[in-house]
Amino acid sequence: MQAQISVIIPNYNGIKFLEDCVDSLMDQTFHSFEIILVDDCSDDGAMQALEKKYPDNGSFPRTHYLYHDTNSGFARSVNDGIEASSAEYVILLNNDTKADRNFVGRMYKAISSHSDVFSISAKMLSMSNPDIMDDAGDYYSALGWAFSPAKDKPASMYDKASYIFAACGGAAVYRKEALLALGGFDNRHFAYLEDIDLGYRARLYGWKNVYFPGASVLHAGSGTSGSRHNKFKVTLSSRNNIYLIYKNMPNWQILLNLPFFIAGFGVKTVFFTIKGLGLTYLGGLLEGFRMCRQAGKSARVDFKRIPAGRIWALEGELLLNILRRF
Repeated sequence: MQAQISVIIPNYNGIKFLEDCVDSLMDQTFHSFEIILVDDCSDDGAMQALEKKYPDNGSFPRTHYLYHDTNSGFARSVNDGIEASSAEYVILLNNDTKADRNFVGRMYKAISSHSDVFSISAKMLSMSNPDIMDDAGDYYSALGWAFSPAKDKPASMYDKASYIFAACGGAAVYRKEALLALGGFDNRHFAYLEDIDLGYRARLYGWKNVYFPGASVLHAGSGTSGSRHNKFKVTLSSRNNIYLIYKNMPNWQILLNLPFFIAGFGVKTVFFTIKGLGLTYLGGLLEGFRMCRQAGKSARVDFKRIPAGRIWALEGELLLNILRRF
């Protein structure tokens, strides 16, 4: 029997969290799903221990284990998991999460009931304080900032479903056929902003992204990178931000937003300079321009296929998201 939904968990040295994450999935009220764990050349033994605890015995929820010889990054790991999946829908789940008992079933029901929805973002709560939000869907603004308005706010404020700019790949479900048609996650990102990039592309092609509070997870946060701000994360985030703009905006829109980008990147430079990461941030931006040149025009969205009205509507949303950020 084929699984109704696949849960994909990318992992890199997640021994502190991974077992609890999978344990929470084994305790679901809904069972017709498979778990695909994709390991990025970890050396902590967490995957091997899980494979002994939860071998693939053919019964639901089924478990599959994929191993990379090198650390290929989040985007490549989830793409390999998606390729190995057998279901019509795929859930992406960070290894430092714990899912509520109804999580998988409710995510499946939510996306299978709405044919115009590309992705659904779950309610992500802080593991250290479940009364505080970690994420309720992500947004992008004309300042060149990706952000989660719900971060660190009371969970009680986010009990209603809403349309969002993009789903957070830490706990989200995607329509697999549409995801593949959009080209999947861009491996060039390695990690960070790959979910914003995919959600942006989906919006350009007419899909909707939704926040759904009926399914929730606890999220430790920075379980792999180690902290909220560090050189690895700042470099990749700033680099990928330049690439995201290049991919998803036609040239006229980039020029239109240039004053906002200059202001936004300027503020970020000051912010990271105060934290001792200013040169790291600027270096990431420069690397982003090199990345665009190396990727070439073929990496960009085919804007001839996108109605101009849709691009203008998204531009209006990007401008409004400046106010949402503050």
